[in-house]
Amino acid sequence: MTLELATAGESHGPALVAILAGLPAGLVLEKDAIDADLRRRQQGYGRSPRQQIETDEVEVLAGLRHGRTLGTPLALVVHNKDHKNWTWGMAPWPPEGEPQGKGTKAVTLPRPGHADLAGVQKYGLTDVRDALERASARHTAVQVAAGAVAKALLAHIGVAVQGSADVDEAAIDGARKDKDTLGGVVEVRATGVPPGLGSYARKEDRLDARLAAALMGIQAVKGVEIGDGFALARMRGSEAHDEIDTSRRRTSNRAGGIEGGMSNGEEVVVRAAMKPLPTLMKPLASVDLATGEAAAALVERSDVAAVEALAVVAEAAVAWELAVAAKEKFGGDAVGDFVGAWRAYLERIAWRRTP
Repeated sequence: MTLELATAGESHGPALVAILAGLPAGLVLEKDAIDADLRRRQQGYGRSPRQQIETDEVEVLAGLRHGRTLGTPLALVVHNKDHKNWTWGMAPWPPEGEPQGKGTKAVTLPRPGHADLAGVQKYGLTDVRDALERASARHTAVQVAAGAVAKALLAHIGVAVQGSADVDEAAIDGARKDKDTLGGVVEVRATGVPPGLGSYARKEDRLDARLAAALMGIQAVKGVEIGDGFALARMRGSEAHDEIDTSRRRTSNRAGGIEGGMSNGEEVVVRAAMKPLPTLMKPLASVDLATGEAAAALVERSDVAAVEALAVVAEAAVAWELAVAAKEKFGGDAVGDFVGAWRAYLERIAWRRTP
């Protein structure tokens, strides 16, 4: 059985939920490790005050007993602590009593660069909040929790995943002063990935395509490259490709660890480009959907920059896709079966993690 992930939840709803299916039994999970990744996601220069409100922690509702997976679906929950201010405005059932707190008024001012306008058009909505709450990057919190589980599984086969971002604090300070926002580029590296994850057989099996889709599925990401990516387009073939030595390893890694849709045994390297965040304290021009008149876009609490947070979310996304590919390759209803198949495969291809 392959790994599957489904998530639910709104930015200011009661909680965010993830259901992970296909995990082998016997995988040891540590709450502290998952919570640590959730905290990493909330940190970073340029984040909004909401990150001090939430202090995310994971709760497990099913699929785990005494810290070990049962081989059944794992249910993870991250509660939205800020929901206490939105209990009327984001109530799941029709609320009783007088409107109070936040979210009591319909939002009719869509933000350029966000899902607001297309969302209300697509789903026939009259209140932009019905679209923006799910489109918000807030729900990446539970995806990070799922990624932490994936990293625990990958660790059993010697794979480690790490995301990073370079942050210009002076530029962020300048953008904050100007009531503006910034984007940036993050990089994720995965070491210990054996050759042969993914396949060239079908385009949906290609590991590079799956990683690109996983990263493009993160809010505000507008570009993805594998290895040297776009720079390769400006090289000659003799410069671009990684030569192979007698140990069957590459002497360089411009391909970013993936050739022909498959991992090739080198470090997997992917990058994602994040656009500036679309919620601005000095809003752009928009239209009031209620009146049809020109208006300024919605102003709501926002980060100035969230590139460091994206690095954590991208790390989780890459870890999840690598775990999916590894589970497809090695199978196993129990962790021991999964690891045993991995060891047998490495013996067959005589591959070592380091040259």
